[in-house]
This record gives sequence, C-alpha cells and structure tokens, in this order.
Amino acid sequence: MGLDVGGHEDKPDWPKMGPSLLIATALILAIRTAKWPARKDSTGSDRDLEAEIDHAAYLAGAVLSALISRKAALFPSVKKPWYQANDDDAPK
Repeated sequence: MGLDVGGHEDKPDWPKMGPSLLIATALILAIRTAKWPARKDSTGSDRDLEAEIDHAAYLAGAVLSALISRKAALFPSVKKPWYQANDDDAPK
C-alpha cells in the first residue's frame, strides 16, 4: 500500500488504566469526606459532595498524569507501530 512498519513504540494503555483512575478517585473522596456526618435525606442536590467528587477526580487525574510522564513503566503499555513510506509511495 505504500507503508512499511518502521518499528514500534510503547504507549500507555489507557483503557486498562480506567479502573486505576476510578479507584484512586474513590479513595481520595473517601479520605476527604471521612469525617462528614451521615446524611439521611437525599431530597436535594448535595453541592458539597459534587464539588468534592469533582476535586477528587481532578486530583487523581493530575497524579496519574504526573506518574505516567515520569514513571511510565509502572503502568500497562501497548506497542503501537509507526510507519514509513516505501518505494510504492514515491511518485513516478
């Protein structure tokens, strides 16, 4: 077709890291809200809890991003091919 596989590069396997992000977010949320009193009525929207969930997701994403950029070997990776043109791709 005009392209040859030139090699492979290791990239983070994002679909496999989804559960890690979910667990990290849940742990951050649990720690930050551990001393909150129990709430029995759920008749309204709880803006404080929504803000804490957003903040926990932000923190978990920031930590995961920093770890991937510095210590990518800690996480699952996948080999993605990169391509280079061959003689079929050159105009004649």
